Amino acid sequence: MPFIKTFVFITFFCVASLSQAQTEQQAKTDPQHPHETIHIAVASNFTFAMNELITQFEANTGHSVKASYGSSGKIYAQIQHGAPFQIFFSADQAKPKALEDAGMVVADSRFTYAVGALVLWSTKPDLIVNGESVLSGDDFNKLALANPKLAPYGAAAVQVLEQLNRVKSTRSKWIQGENIAQTYQFVATGNADLGFVALSQLKQAQLKQASPKPDSSWVVPQTLYSPIKQDAVLLKRGKDSAAAKALISFIQSNQGRTIIESYGYTSTSNAVTNQSKHLDQQIHVDQ
Repeated sequence: MPFIKTFVFITFFCVASLSQAQTEQQAKTDPQHPHETIHIAVASNFTFAMNELITQFEANTGHSVKASYGSSGKIYAQIQHGAPFQIFFSADQAKPKALEDAGMVVADSRFTYAVGALVLWSTKPDLIVNGESVLSGDDFNKLALANPKLAPYGAAAVQVLEQLNRVKSTRSKWIQGENIAQTYQFVATGNADLGFVALSQLKQAQLKQASPKPDSSWVVPQTLYSPIKQDAVLLKRGKDSAAAKALISFIQSNQGRTIIESYGYTSTSNAVTNQSKHLDQQIHVDQ
């Protein structure tokens, strides 16, 4: 019996000591708020990658992240009207820079977290043999693209059509999604014969399917559209949030970049992005 009591006491002491050490470590990280819940706004094309990033971040830190997904244009407008987000992950550079210019972000917090790629995709296996050829032919009735006024991937799609001189011949066939997620659904459900989607969406579909369904696609050469550099900013509402700053650090870490690249993006360094004289013009893209 004395041995059992001694063993139980030692076990209890070890568990209590470990728990105290963990608590002390959390307090060192943020003495006032060991665990926080933060609210972020994320471009819809980055949904799957962000979900995995959040899962890993929450497991690593104990913080909680509530994410709202949508078109960058709508999120931008919501932030301008006081939406309570602490970080904004846009699908372009223009909107974060505009918020920066308006004094709505923490100074020097803007950075490029991913560079996206555009794909012309169809669920019909034999439709897209050559991307340029199919866009000039009559083998499709509906072409899906995200609204270029709201979604950078939609603006990139219009650039491709302009470069190929296919705007006039295809415009009557356009079906526009509010964001890239809805655009993907138009094609996936057969409401459009083909459409411009994000490479990351196709990567995610492949990961989810045990036996990928036959389809056809064309990874659009990046010479046909401006790089889809996706910037994030720490908004003024997040300036005192240790969790918000920790999430940004995690996304910029090697682990974060590895996750981002696994979804078909090119990751970048954590340097603040260079300003471009064309960014202001990119905020509103005419149809």
